[in-house]
Amino acid sequence: MTSSTAIPRAGQLECICEPGALDDTAADDRGTVPLAAGFALSVLAQVLTLSILPLAGSALAPSRGLTTLPYTAFYIGAALASLPASLLLDSFGRRAAFSLGASLGAAGGLVLVWALVSMHFNALVLGAFWLGIAGGFSLFYRHAAVPVGGKGAGAVLIVFGAATLASLTAPTISSMAESLASPWAFAGMAAAAALAHVASLFATASLPYRRIRERVTDAKGLRGWRSILLPTALGAMGWLTMTALMGATPMAVIGCAPSEAVVGAVAWHVMAMYAPSLLLAFFPRLALPAPLSASGCLLLAAGAAAFKLSGSVAGFSAAAALVGSGWSLTMLGTTLWTHQGSPVSRWLLGLHDAALLSGAILGTLAAGLFA
Repeated sequence: MTSSTAIPRAGQLECICEPGALDDTAADDRGTVPLAAGFALSVLAQVLTLSILPLAGSALAPSRGLTTLPYTAFYIGAALASLPASLLLDSFGRRAAFSLGASLGAAGGLVLVWALVSMHFNALVLGAFWLGIAGGFSLFYRHAAVPVGGKGAGAVLIVFGAATLASLTAPTISSMAESLASPWAFAGMAAAAALAHVASLFATASLPYRRIRERVTDAKGLRGWRSILLPTALGAMGWLTMTALMGATPMAVIGCAPSEAVVGAVAWHVMAMYAPSLLLAFFPRLALPAPLSASGCLLLAAGAAAFKLSGSVAGFSAAAALVGSGWSLTMLGTTLWTHQGSPVSRWLLGLHDAALLSGAILGTLAAGLFA
């Protein structure tokens, strides 16, 4: 005798999820706020970290040639994390992947605190590397926000734009943290970066369940690497320009102003990196991949020229804002470009981000040319 209904047996796992829990579209809608909060907190940690590393590296490096090593180590960690982060999103989902990245960032922030208190250069490099790994994971927030099928840019713009809050709060947080951690220079900012990653962990842990996207078994269902070659090249160029100039900015600003001005200049840069996304969220139809990418490249070139011509804090801050805006539009354009049309495999997405961050690493090595 047979029955159309399967009979439960010992050891069998039954789904007791509420109706609609496995629906990707519903999960995307409910997950936008936690994704935006997690990304904003992660960016706050990056603002504080990247304000520290060039100056701390200059103070603690045993030789002049190693000054930029902590700054470079951050982006090496981010590049190495990009492919594992991509694959973990498929294997374990957004909640597990982003929580792991935030945990590594919190640990890296604590290592950075110890390095600054004990004046230990090797520990500074290690802490920067771990924080970079967290940064590599957080870069995938923008991919996770793309709706199934890549239709629409609203969620991507909201998640990106939320990081504007990081630039608004970073100067105040850094000032308070430094006063509490006195007399250990930069230790307070490192501790604040660690706490920002802890808060990001709480945000990502609240993400609703999202069904792991179905793997396309037919190779014809996925776009090949040639379809993302141009946006990958443009994105890598944007990262190279941005990291080269922002690696040189703290050293340039500190030459004509107190250290507090460094965080202010970096904050203006970060605001410009994410504010365009917030504005475009109100006009999503204007978020067209190719025009955004082209506009971003023009702004990056203008920012590089402004930096070379600057000689004051205001000038360097303006150059940083131009570079931030250019990076923002380039990243938005290339991200939407990558997801346009049929899907791309997680392997290609991971390699795409690894290529972008390889450009960032080259930029850190070129930072001395601008300083």
